[in-house]
Amino acid sequence: MIQSTHFNQAGEAHMIDVGDKAMTHRTAITEGIIEMQPETLQLIINGEHKKGDVLAVARIAGIMASKKTADLIPLCHPLALTHVDIKLTADVANNRVRCQTTVKTNGQTGVEMEALTATSCALLTIYDMCKGVDRGMVIQGIQLVEKAGGKSGHWQRD
Repeated sequence: MIQSTHFNQAGEAHMIDVGDKAMTHRTAITEGIIEMQPETLQLIINGEHKKGDVLAVARIAGIMASKKTADLIPLCHPLALTHVDIKLTADVANNRVRCQTTVKTNGQTGVEMEALTATSCALLTIYDMCKGVDRGMVIQGIQLVEKAGGKSGHWQRD
């Protein structure tokens, strides 16, 4: 059985103590996609959406979300992020936008949750901005792609 670090001996949820962990450079890369109608994607690509530049707003929303992760996920530590990069790429062949987020810090705990939160919020922002023209959009595949740093070292999805 896998032992969760977010529960104490009494089985109560708690924030783990990272005070004795080494400060290391930590990176997390996540991704996700939002599928939509071809016409919706063309509005985004051509910059013709009446609400403005959908991808620019989504990028800013993702960056802001990464910095607010500890406010949203109860047991996350507030972190001083050193870098957040969000790449939003239109995939015309599959009628979707792919989001890839990289988050970095120098700290005592990882940035996986910050990267996942950023990806989720960027995709949700695209949905919010485009729902008036396409309510059938689907957000999927939000996942950790790679992480580096800390005691557990490097991990990469196959």
